[in-house]
Amino acid sequence: MVANAQRNCRVGVDIGGTFTDIALELDGVLHSTKVLTDYAAPERAILKGVSAVASMAGIALSEIDLLIHGTTLATNALIERRGARTAFITTEGFRDVLEMRTENRFEQYDLNIALPPALIARADRFVVRERMNAAGKVLLPLDEASVSAVAEAIAEGGYESVAIGFIHAYTNGAHEVAVREEILKRLPHVSVSISSEVSPQMREFERFNTVCANAYVKPAIKSYLDRLVVSLKEIGVGCPVFMIHSGGGIVSVESASEFPVRLVESGPAGGAIFAADIARRHGLDTVLSFDMGGTTAKICLIENQVPKTAKTFEVARTYRFRKGSGMPISIPVVEMVEIGAGGGSIASVDGMRQIRVGPHSAASEPGPACYQRGGKNPTVTDADLLLGKLDPDNFAGGAIPLSVEASRQAMRDDIGTVIGLDPDAAAYGTCEMVDENMANAGRVHTVENGKNIADFTMITFGGAGPLHAARLCEKMGISTFLVPPGAGVGSAIGFLRAPFGYESVRSSVFTLSDFDFAEANSLVDAMQAEALGFVEGGLDTGEPVIERTLFMRYAGQGWDIPVPLDIARFDAGSATRLAATFETEYERFFGRAIEGLDIEIVSWSVKASSPLPPVARVAAVGQGSAIAPAKTRRLFEASQGTFLEAGIHERDTLKPGDVVNGPAVIVERETSAVLTSSFKAIVQNDGCLLVTRL
Repeated sequence: MVANAQRNCRVGVDIGGTFTDIALELDGVLHSTKVLTDYAAPERAILKGVSAVASMAGIALSEIDLLIHGTTLATNALIERRGARTAFITTEGFRDVLEMRTENRFEQYDLNIALPPALIARADRFVVRERMNAAGKVLLPLDEASVSAVAEAIAEGGYESVAIGFIHAYTNGAHEVAVREEILKRLPHVSVSISSEVSPQMREFERFNTVCANAYVKPAIKSYLDRLVVSLKEIGVGCPVFMIHSGGGIVSVESASEFPVRLVESGPAGGAIFAADIARRHGLDTVLSFDMGGTTAKICLIENQVPKTAKTFEVARTYRFRKGSGMPISIPVVEMVEIGAGGGSIASVDGMRQIRVGPHSAASEPGPACYQRGGKNPTVTDADLLLGKLDPDNFAGGAIPLSVEASRQAMRDDIGTVIGLDPDAAAYGTCEMVDENMANAGRVHTVENGKNIADFTMITFGGAGPLHAARLCEKMGISTFLVPPGAGVGSAIGFLRAPFGYESVRSSVFTLSDFDFAEANSLVDAMQAEALGFVEGGLDTGEPVIERTLFMRYAGQGWDIPVPLDIARFDAGSATRLAATFETEYERFFGRAIEGLDIEIVSWSVKASSPLPPVARVAAVGQGSAIAPAKTRRLFEASQGTFLEAGIHERDTLKPGDVVNGPAVIVERETSAVLTSSFKAIVQNDGCLLVTRL
């Protein structure tokens, strides 16, 4: 919700790996465009896109009231190891925690398993003598001589950024603060991040890695955001600029510059918010959000119209997207599974003569072969073009002409000649492989959450999502999916639906058999003040929404489960009520509670956000007659293994109640919805395409 109800022109900007999506909403009317991402200077694509949508809307750039931005720049910097020269300071004896990781093996039977390299090399890791215990009490005072020696080494090393992470600093960060002050006293130009502020959570590997990631990307992100704000002002956009963070809320540019690690999943979070908003309007409680862009595909569960969230996630998985093989980041995040399966994902043949797709992407530079920008490798977009899903003369509204022959040549050179397939068959194999990869990811994600994927309604968006949704639903057994208006720029639209919000997460162990309710109240009050501080200025006249969650376990267990906290203040009887709530949630997760064990609160979460505005439910539409297509083209039907004649429909010519039977392609500027012969689409009153099995 915007800070000022009078504002009626807002812009959402999402930088993706291939396209930068821009959505402008003026008095409830949406204008959108896609611009190829500029890797050398990402702000240039934003300026170009914002100018384009303002022209579409017929307004001056100075009339934009609010700009909300999400970006993959932090993610890309971590994946590609293109960050600042960073030093890490930790407690003596714990220098190699980043290297040793945890005892878990992400591939049990691989004798040649190679752990991902630490983000900060050993030569750039330093130690000081100090020690806190798990209760936050000083066991060993901070040794000033060792701090001075480390500060001198950092000065001589020419580091741009410094991460500080001490053992048990999540309970008492005094030593981290003292070392930061000493570093800044000697080196005021250096950027410093401390774990007790970035991620005050237990488990040192995850916390150390998170503060290192924050420090690693901080100089580049701050420089980029500063350039962006200045560049926008230079072209006449003088409105406030806010950022969407990984948890799905909006924070100021200043907060984002200080804690850029919270931007790592900002774009995908916008997509989940977009899907949740559509779910609210259609009264859907069990939704699978499917966002397929140019570089990755993201799948998120949305239950009771709220995206599923978590307090940790992984980025840059190195081993076939296997859990545990990536870089753990312990921050609040919209929980989703993300795989390298986008329109730009490159297809190849492996040593077993099988087609593989991704994780590498042609991105926007050089792009798929059909873009004719220097790309020679076959991609999913090239396969889609050869199979008839895309119109070479009407891609991105005709802004990017596509070359069928270039796609055919790429498929022939890299796949066809290797395993003896013609280009069309190679394209078929490429699409089937990427669709199967995504279907497997969806199945695993729902099973891990104890759900049956066939019970879900899919909401699909992203430039490539509607192209693949029907085949994906066939593979997963889903009978219904929705394609919202503006699906091609769904994440950017999601930014416009996001609340101002921030989530404070801290670890502090409380045992229910000896529950100190006064100390618990003090902790929650401090966290609430922190969360409200980050959203100050973004709240309207309404009361902020406060959500509290506890992460609890039986004493002796190694992991915890989220338990919603429905009381505002603790008292002497709270321990009994908390135990009952925990056991109810535990039974829901695992089938039965365990008798005779004490219960612990391990971590705490307090989220403050502006209230979501009420939305009107979309009225049911009467089904009309099937619309005859104005033209047709050949479209490959995977389930039948052959080309069929498919009707081509312009989406903006369809009206509520119109029915389109598959096989068909419903075309719009930023994407196309492909219907196989087993589906039909009914246009809803809000413009959504409700696609169901025939």
